[in-house]
Amino acid sequence: MEENNEKAEIYSQRIRAGKRTYFFDVKSTRSNDFYLTITESKRKFNNDTYSYEKHKIFLYKEDFAKFMEALQGTIDHVKTNLLSEEDLAELERLENEPAEAMLDEELKWE
Repeated sequence: MEENNEKAEIYSQRIRAGKRTYFFDVKSTRSNDFYLTITESKRKFNNDTYSYEKHKIFLYKEDFAKFMEALQGTIDHVKTNLLSEEDLAELERLENEPAEAMLDEELKWE
């Protein structure tokens, strides 16, 4: 019996950021549970050809709250202690733009 390693994709969102693209994918397990994968894909140029380097994080639903709390705490620390006033103003401008303007328009729903 051959196993299918592809998990059912429930939702996907892509954000392009220069040479990097970030993917946020919700996938289903065989037992109809779900998890989130966060993938960074970086385009590399070598010998007249492009290749992609990918890094992936698997985040399970029981860890969502802890992950979001730690991420928000880290972002708050950077905003409060590390950003210049100019960088902070730019970040606030971006935060106030509609989310659709920052996202790639290829959103998929099951």
